[in-house]
Amino acid sequence: MESIGFIQWCLDNLNYWTITLLMAIESSVVPLPSELVVPPAAYKAAAGELNIYFVVFFSTLGAVIGSVTNYFLAVVIGRPIVYRFANSRFGHMLMIDEAAVRKTEAFFDKNGAISIFTGRLIPGVRHLISIPAGLARMGLARFILYTALGAGAWNTILATIGYNLESFVPHDMLMSKVKEYSKHISLAFIILGLIVFGFIIYKALKKSK
Repeated sequence: MESIGFIQWCLDNLNYWTITLLMAIESSVVPLPSELVVPPAAYKAAAGELNIYFVVFFSTLGAVIGSVTNYFLAVVIGRPIVYRFANSRFGHMLMIDEAAVRKTEAFFDKNGAISIFTGRLIPGVRHLISIPAGLARMGLARFILYTALGAGAWNTILATIGYNLESFVPHDMLMSKVKEYSKHISLAFIILGLIVFGFIIYKALKKSK
């Protein structure tokens, strides 16, 4: 309960350091949606309390810190313990189970390094995609690069939503609007990714023939 109270305090007192901390938590195994952090911070930026560019920078920095932490945990503890944790009561309390980890690992195996970028744009995959990268011992520099690009793209989208909503949406309606827009944007990215992947497969098959 104390940890929940601390997170709520950070959400109520958003600044560059609490943004970084919360986004590091969001990119770990703790289920803290980035939609709760970045749009409200961008909303404050539109009101002149923060700088929008720093909001994107520090939120992305936090995401990289959390992701790298997950990456090294996976490297150190290995697959058996990762799955044991996913099946534990504590794992279930964090809304993680074996099916979610297997789904994320299959996504990584299928799409390779680019899945680190695209995974940051997909709910349910975003905070777990670092684990299969660590289990596969993906190159750290590439992992950080793709993580920063994917997290930066997603945080820019969320910040743009929050920043623009400040002019016509009351603060108490902010989260409902953010969820509505971010859901549509995530779906659009998934569809776009499937189209691009399908085109790559088509070109590869055509070339082989």
